[in-house]
Amino acid sequence: MKSTVKASGAFALAALLASTTLVQAQSLAEIETAAKAEGMLTTIALPHSWCGYGDVIAGFKAKYPEISVNELNPDAGSADELEAVRANKDNKGPQAPDVLDVGLSFGPAAQAEGLLQPYKVATWDTIPEDAKDADGNWYGDYYGVMAFVVNTDLVPNPPMSFEDLLKPEYAGQVALAGDPRASNQAILGVLAAGMARGAEPGAEAAEAGLAFFKELNEAGNFVPVIGKAGTLAQGTTPIVIAWDYNALSWRDGLNGNPPADVIVPSDVTLAGVYVQAISAYAPQPNAAKLWMEYLYSDEGQLGWLAGYCHPIRFNDLVAKGVVPQDMLDKLPPADAYERAVFPSIEAVNANSEAVKAGWDSVVGANVVE
Repeated sequence: MKSTVKASGAFALAALLASTTLVQAQSLAEIETAAKAEGMLTTIALPHSWCGYGDVIAGFKAKYPEISVNELNPDAGSADELEAVRANKDNKGPQAPDVLDVGLSFGPAAQAEGLLQPYKVATWDTIPEDAKDADGNWYGDYYGVMAFVVNTDLVPNPPMSFEDLLKPEYAGQVALAGDPRASNQAILGVLAAGMARGAEPGAEAAEAGLAFFKELNEAGNFVPVIGKAGTLAQGTTPIVIAWDYNALSWRDGLNGNPPADVIVPSDVTLAGVYVQAISAYAPQPNAAKLWMEYLYSDEGQLGWLAGYCHPIRFNDLVAKGVVPQDMLDKLPPADAYERAVFPSIEAVNANSEAVKAGWDSVVGANVVE
């Protein structure tokens, strides 16, 4: 979810001035007053177990009790979010989302289609330049790395690498946490598999990843069911390839029943960034802006960190000394993250297009709920 374009000093100054102008055009107090008058915020694709969103939403509602939060389709994928905007361009009712949280490749695509409206939060300058659109159409929110979460009641010898997943002992056990034709999490799971085989991020890794999942499917190891905490616990999908923050949240939620391990695979550490954006057709545009201000405040960023996501302002928060030590202590060991690879936006886009186009013809596994 990172653009690789680095701003020059002049460009950065211009962006900052643009940010200041935009923020000053409508003060935070004015936004808050207008948002309370609107009285509602409509979100989409925010499961409470994802990145600590349950507590983040609760924090927003506690801070602004005058604004109700209408949560659409929590288990939707990034493609579903964009379709919801398209389908509700002329609908100002509760089925029209105000805000989006999508994978990196979907941000620029939505911008190019005219589905987004620009907005720059007060903390804009603390968001890394390579993790946001210069005009404020989309901006990085958090990142994690691809991991395995394993039901150790059923899998006492967890896989430690992508290549391990091909072993006969994992027959009928391996799933993706989404449909790779629509879900950013699943699409990047395919990218990770390709990178684990030495392919360069982008179309090359997509091709290698699709070949890997073809092998996995033909071996009988792939389960064409969207993996989540429930399917992990039930044993339908005892091994799920998912973002570390989801995996860790599911592990904690299961509370040992069944026990679960979270493993960052030894053959690749793929980092992925997600982005926030406001719909160009948002029925409650001021509530949407206030939501963004909350998410990018210290409080909102720490809410994501509590959900095991690395917030985009993480370095700024640490430098300010506002991250509680007990929160840092709950994060996974740092060594697995030191080798993290952040693919460029071009690579992410190329991979996304290739995976969505090739999954049916190469892998031929129809992934279902």
